[in-house]
Amino acid sequence: MRDKGEYLFTSESVSEGHPDKVADRISDTVIDAFLAADPYARVACETLVTTNRIILAGEVRGPDGVMQGLEEKVRAAVKDIGYDQEGFSWRNAEFQNYLHGQSADIAVGVDAAGNKDEGAGDQGIMFGYATNETPDLMPAPLLYAHKILLKMAQYRKAGDARAKGLEPDAKSQVTLRYVDGKPVGVTCVVVSTQHAEGMEQAEIKELIRPIVKDVLPAGWVVPEAEFYVNPTGKFVIGGPDGDTGLTGRKIIVDTYGGAAPHGGGAFSGKDPTKVDRSAAYAARYVAKNVVAAGLADRCTIQVSYAIGVSKPLSVYFDLHGTGKDIDEAKLAAVVQDVVNLSPRGIREMLRMNRPIYAVTSAYGHFGQAPDLKADTFTWERTDVLAPELKRAFGR
Repeated sequence: MRDKGEYLFTSESVSEGHPDKVADRISDTVIDAFLAADPYARVACETLVTTNRIILAGEVRGPDGVMQGLEEKVRAAVKDIGYDQEGFSWRNAEFQNYLHGQSADIAVGVDAAGNKDEGAGDQGIMFGYATNETPDLMPAPLLYAHKILLKMAQYRKAGDARAKGLEPDAKSQVTLRYVDGKPVGVTCVVVSTQHAEGMEQAEIKELIRPIVKDVLPAGWVVPEAEFYVNPTGKFVIGGPDGDTGLTGRKIIVDTYGGAAPHGGGAFSGKDPTKVDRSAAYAARYVAKNVVAAGLADRCTIQVSYAIGVSKPLSVYFDLHGTGKDIDEAKLAAVVQDVVNLSPRGIREMLRMNRPIYAVTSAYGHFGQAPDLKADTFTWERTDVLAPELKRAFGR
């Protein structure tokens, strides 16, 4: 995103009832089940959901007893999302589990042994990003797209009349106008939501209108001609009955809505030894704290790893010309001095060997407020690293 001139930028989100997000939720439910039984369990779980069918496949290393309770936990997750429809129901969807043991060759390469620290579980590049255009230090179009769908889901689950007739599957898209790198208004909002049979398009639009108004900043008004709700007119058949869902297919929704680069690796279904997940979380943590410390208005960080190697191969910063007299090479050196970016260091710093992942599977892995009581979204905290960075740069 540019820091000069005027332009439009768009991001989309999908609800927890979107078929791909149902798959993500189930995969992360499996992760949590194993980590609850053994904090050091290894899990890679892929999920496919389609008409009244749930299929798990992947590799695990953990207590045998966890497998026995997985079906019950998976059905509970689907129930919580809200699916009890003819084409997809938590009650009677066929459940197939093809999880099997992890490859011994991978374990040898990544496990700690003797004086060898634990290595990364795979090679790859990961990015983190933060911007001060919102209080959550997230890109505004994505943040508002998430919040529209989250509010719809909250009303629906509470039985609130403000979401009467709305079903779990939904998508949103928000276009904002930027001037010199800052959002100044909204030009377009699109919401498509599954609904009960017999509801009219105009009726649904009037349910969505106040939700959008509540989410957007005061004074921002969507032009009526650019406010689209269910533009195809009907959306009764949805969720896994309407489209097959797979784990890991909404990686831009999960991160920064296209405002920052993406390394290509998905998060859901991966235990925290997988740097696709843990290092991307750590990168967000670092980028957010750089901005929270006032060192820059925007920050992108890239890290890279090799399988079996504990330290990152590279750490790169781009402050997009917004750094407050900060040398990016020095910033990279300082961060590596104060933050342990090894796979084990990341997990210990962010307390990741816990069942904390199901809640991350919808409405963004980043930008959600850390829950201090539940100790979730630890990578969103700014109370430790930001002060250290301020001291390091004399701020």
